[in-house]
Amino acid sequence: MGKKVKKEAEPPPKDVFDPLTIESKKAATVVLMLNSPEEEILAKACEAIYRFALKGEENKATLLELGAVEPLTKLLTHEDKIVRRNATMIFGILASNNDVKKLLRELDVMNSIIAQLAPEEEVVIHEFASLCLANMSAEYTSKVQILEHGGLEPLVRLLASPDPDVKKNSVECIYNLTQDFQCRAALQELNAIPPILDLLKSEYPVIQLLALKTLGIITNDKEARTTLRDNQGVDHLIKILETKELNDLHIEALSVIANCLEDMDTLVLIQQTGGLKKLLSFAENSTIPDIQKNAAKAITKAAYDPENRKLFHEQEVEKCLVALLGSENDGTKIAASQAISAMCENTGSKEFFNNQGIPQLILLLKSDSEEVREAASLALANLTTCHPANAKAIAEADGVDPLVNILSSRRDGAVANAATVLANVAMQEPLRTGLQSHGVSSALLGPLRSANTVVQSKAALTVAATACDVEARTELRNSGGLEPLVELLRSKHDEVRRHASWAVMVCASDELTAVELCKLGALDILEEVNLSVSRKNKFSEAAYNKLLNNNLSLKYSLTGYLSSSNIISDGFYDYGRINPGTKLLPLKDLCLQEPSDQRAVLLVNSKSSDVSPPPSTEGKSSDVGYGRSISSSSSFRRASKEKTKLLRAQLVWFIL
Repeated sequence: MGKKVKKEAEPPPKDVFDPLTIESKKAATVVLMLNSPEEEILAKACEAIYRFALKGEENKATLLELGAVEPLTKLLTHEDKIVRRNATMIFGILASNNDVKKLLRELDVMNSIIAQLAPEEEVVIHEFASLCLANMSAEYTSKVQILEHGGLEPLVRLLASPDPDVKKNSVECIYNLTQDFQCRAALQELNAIPPILDLLKSEYPVIQLLALKTLGIITNDKEARTTLRDNQGVDHLIKILETKELNDLHIEALSVIANCLEDMDTLVLIQQTGGLKKLLSFAENSTIPDIQKNAAKAITKAAYDPENRKLFHEQEVEKCLVALLGSENDGTKIAASQAISAMCENTGSKEFFNNQGIPQLILLLKSDSEEVREAASLALANLTTCHPANAKAIAEADGVDPLVNILSSRRDGAVANAATVLANVAMQEPLRTGLQSHGVSSALLGPLRSANTVVQSKAALTVAATACDVEARTELRNSGGLEPLVELLRSKHDEVRRHASWAVMVCASDELTAVELCKLGALDILEEVNLSVSRKNKFSEAAYNKLLNNNLSLKYSLTGYLSSSNIISDGFYDYGRINPGTKLLPLKDLCLQEPSDQRAVLLVNSKSSDVSPPPSTEGKSSDVGYGRSISSSSSFRRASKEKTKLLRAQLVWFIL
């Protein structure tokens, strides 16, 4: 055999570039490679950029400054699967940067990202595409884009993915999207609740938590609550509450249950299965304040329905709420007080709280927290409305002083609530008498001057309830409370004007207060109000007449007559008819005027004796017509001189 001859390697073609291995240590250089037509370079460049972006926020900002985002968006639709996968992974990381999010919205790449959720794509692409959407969905504009490009349907489908990261990212994105009501409606159409409920069985707490948060939002809609009930969702929630190892999920589970309790059918189902008792026991015995707070909130939301209140009362929910009032956490106290307020619509609950609850609520009125005081005062306001026994219980439990103190609170709600309670207490005469020793009339001065119409209304109503006694009216007059009360008669708010008129009517029961009210312009304002069909009310008309009946000189001058119930006393004078809107000068000012040729003013000054006056002449009209005052007074004078001298009347003429 001949000797083998080694063949020489053929030289490469002259038009082919020799392979070049480059090791780059600059991100800018790698970013330039993103424009390469070679798939291998693109794949390796993307891989290097991904590792760089993972290292921190500063690197993400650097890539943005180097202009890496725009060429990367083009790679999302690249034909090579590896290049497309690596580009998607980069955006999953970069999208947590706010500036990158903004640029991605401007580049309108949402459709390309959603396309990566297609069933035929790899799990890793699903993971990072859903992560990118989860990051972007935190902002409203991106939510709209995701919905417009049909991103919700593939996200719901991926809830059943075998990969936990894909599930986590998908449910997080859906949770962000549910903040928009359009998305909630779309989820219902996609039947998303069953796969979300399945996530509650996950071994990963973060997935369970996100699922509960999502359910907490979508179950605000009635249809969603029905779907959840039909898919045994309530059972899942109760089981979570019964599992101590899942205590980090209890708060969110209670939020979902709170929504479900608004639905009567769901509440009945929970009650029939023993879930309601478990819920109340769980709330009362839990040592976690947020759990107790959410349980009380759940009761509050459900208790707005009459049938729900009845069921709660049968389950003795009141005991649970009273126990929660003793919590050391302010949030729990507030939630329990609000629940009591809601339950007060049930008569049986009101009676229960008469013995248990009112003392605890009065104690909360002294809390350092204004929010706690407001919630407690609201509960007491509802408890005492149309329930005299509860009003009496508050007075007996020394609740008046803290209520009076709350009238100076900075929270309008607390002031209005306290005023309501005091008004309810004052409805009973024995209790009303005791209120004056606590300075209620003086304390109402601030609320009467409030800019809040609810506070104004409640304050005026309290004046109407408390000013039935002379002492209360005197205190109100001396403290300057009549002036702001009169100003409320001008209010454009119907309820404020009505309650202010009511209060003025009550205050005008004695002459001194009536005269002071007239000086402050109450009569003129009421006259103007009563001329308006839309502004007048029964109380404004009654207040106007009451003021006139306590100022007979003015009434006689305005109307020309006095009724049989109008008894003339010292100081009555007949000035003559005046037109509506014209002010009647007081007697003191008339005395200082110089004599003139105008009509005389008649003053009646009478002093009664120990003997009864002679009987009145039968057959005479009960009304004293205009012009009869002279003859009537003359008759009394003649009778006193000629017969028994029982009454001495002096006729004093002022020639004006």
